[in-house]
Amino acid sequence: MQVKASEKLNIGFVRRGFSPSGGAEAYLRRVAGALVAAGHEATLFTTNDWPEKEWGSGRIMRVPGERPIAFADELERINPRKNCDLLVSLERVWRCDFFRAGDGVHRAWLERKAQFESKLTKIARRFNSKHAAILRLEKALLGNGGARRVIANSAMVRDEIVRYYGFADDAIDLIRNGVRVSDFGPAPRKRATARAQLRIGVDEIAVLFLGSGWERKGLRFAVAAIEKLRDQQMRLLVAGRGNTRKYCSSSVTFLGEIEDVRLPLAAADIFILPTIYDPFSNASLEAMAAGLPVITTRANGCSEIIELKVHGSVVDRPDDLNALSDALHFWSDESRRLTARPALLERATQFDLSRNVAHTLDVLLHSRESAESTSG
Repeated sequence: MQVKASEKLNIGFVRRGFSPSGGAEAYLRRVAGALVAAGHEATLFTTNDWPEKEWGSGRIMRVPGERPIAFADELERINPRKNCDLLVSLERVWRCDFFRAGDGVHRAWLERKAQFESKLTKIARRFNSKHAAILRLEKALLGNGGARRVIANSAMVRDEIVRYYGFADDAIDLIRNGVRVSDFGPAPRKRATARAQLRIGVDEIAVLFLGSGWERKGLRFAVAAIEKLRDQQMRLLVAGRGNTRKYCSSSVTFLGEIEDVRLPLAAADIFILPTIYDPFSNASLEAMAAGLPVITTRANGCSEIIELKVHGSVVDRPDDLNALSDALHFWSDESRRLTARPALLERATQFDLSRNVAHTLDVLLHSRESAESTSG
C-alpha cells in the first residue's frame, strides 16, 4: 500500500498491558494525539489493562492474552489490518508494518546481563519460558521479515538489530527519545525548596538514581561507587520501586516511587545510571534538561548524545567502580557543574518532545519505502 501525505489514514498501535508511568504508553499517546490532530485516525490494540480514560485518540480494540505468545497469536487471529491502514507495534508480535524497538533487543540484553550473573542463574535462565517466548517473537519480527520497517531509539539498538538478526540497515529509522524540556529547567528557588523537602544538607552533594528495575539499571554499582567516596559528603538519592534491603547503605536515601520526578531532579547535583542495558534512558535526558551532568555507561543509548566532560561522563562497564567514583569526584566540583549547565540545556533542547513527535509522524506518513500490507 502506498502511503501519501494527503491520505487520511487509520493507524493501528499495538501495546500489551498498561503502566501509568510507562514511557512507551506516554510515547504512544503523544504520537496518536498528534496524528489525530493532523486529521488522521488512531486505533489501539491492547489488553484489558489499558483504561478507557487513558486513551483519547480513537477506538480501543481489546486483545485477550496476557502472555507474549498468546497475545501475538490472538492479534494475528483478529487480523488488525482489517481495521487500520498501517500497523505500528510497540510490542513483539508476529507481524506489523512498523516495529518500534523501544525496549531494545532482548538477545543483546540477555548477553549483557549474563556477564554479571552467577553460573546457577545462567542455567536457570535457559529454562525460562518468558525469555524463550520473547526471543521467538523477536526473531519472527527482525529475523524472518515480520516487520517491514523498524524505529530504533538509539544507534546502539539499530546496530544490534542489524548484527543479531541481519535486518536491513536502510529499513531502520533512528528516532531518539524526547522530553518536554520546558518542564525541567533549573531554577534556584525550586532547588532550595526541593532540597529542604528532601532534607539535603547545604554542603551535601546529592547524586540521583532514578527509575525502577534496579538490577538492570545498575543500582548496586552506584551504591558501591558512592561508598568509595564516603569522605566527600556525597549522598545517593534513589527514586523508584525496588527491594531496598538489597541496597542498604548509610550513604543512600530511598525516596520510593515519586509521581513528579521534577522534585528530586531539582534537588540533585549529579545524575548517575550505571546501567547494564538501556536502549535510551528517558531519565538521563530529563536530568540533562534539568541541568545535571549525567554519569552512565556505553550500554545506555543516551550516552551517544553525551560529550565527555561537557554533558557528563560515560564509562565502559557498569562494574568499573574506579571509573564511576572518578566521574563522581570530577563532577563534585561545583564550578564544573555550573559551567556545564548551559551546554546540558542546549543539548537537551535538541531532543525536545516536539521534535521527537514530528520525526515519528514524518516516518509513519512519509516513509522512504512503501509500507506494504502484512496480509500480502
